Amino acid sequence: MAGHSKWSTIKRKKGALDARRSKIFSRIVKEINISVKEGGNDPAGNPRLRLAIANAKGVNMPKDNIQRAISKAGDKDAASFQEVTYEGYANFGVAVYVECLTDNIQRTVANIRSYFNKHNGKLETNGALSFLFDRKGVFTLPEKSPHDKDMEEDDFMMEVIDAGAEDVEKEDGFFTIYTAMEDFGKMIKKLEEMELEAENAELQRIPKTTTRLDPENARKVLKLIDMFEDDDDVQNVFHNLELTDEIIADM
Repeated sequence: MAGHSKWSTIKRKKGALDARRSKIFSRIVKEINISVKEGGNDPAGNPRLRLAIANAKGVNMPKDNIQRAISKAGDKDAASFQEVTYEGYANFGVAVYVECLTDNIQRTVANIRSYFNKHNGKLETNGALSFLFDRKGVFTLPEKSPHDKDMEEDDFMMEVIDAGAEDVEKEDGFFTIYTAMEDFGKMIKKLEEMELEAENAELQRIPKTTTRLDPENARKVLKLIDMFEDDDDVQNVFHNLELTDEIIADM
């Protein structure tokens, strides 16, 4: 997992930009929608909704907006979203995994295919690239959080390791905790017990190996990634492009 925190850092910075454009808010509203339809509008009995609310707070989504999204999701006339995923190769053989929430699958698949085609990539069949990624729970907490609860860093580390943390990285003022997918819920419960609030918690697809490109070719791939992320139906984009310091500086 070492080095993956670079991508987490970039996602945080991009997330701040998305918030200004209301992109990240709309994605969270969709997640709240599907959470309510799956498990009801009571966060106490709906872990997925509880997580969506926590992520909304992590990006400073106003409380009224959160409550409005929950109420609207319970309306029988509210749009119904489906979870769909798409896999393909960008230029230069970079693997890309796209997660979507959509109310129109025909529109979404047409858009995803067109993005690949425009950038010399190729949409593959579902499952074709799954073996290239591990699905992990990823939790991001501000470094100050344990200290806010008068907890020593070593004690914090031991607590989260006991709860299933496979790796804990500390960089740029944040802790990033990685768990196996099956320990994701266990870690959520542990952080709640410790009264620690993650800025973000989600299941991510972590590449098992990465593809290294020179900065010029990497920029071409990242243009495709940006195109996916700008699509309203897209929730998350994962890839195995190696983000070297030179590429990160260029971004």
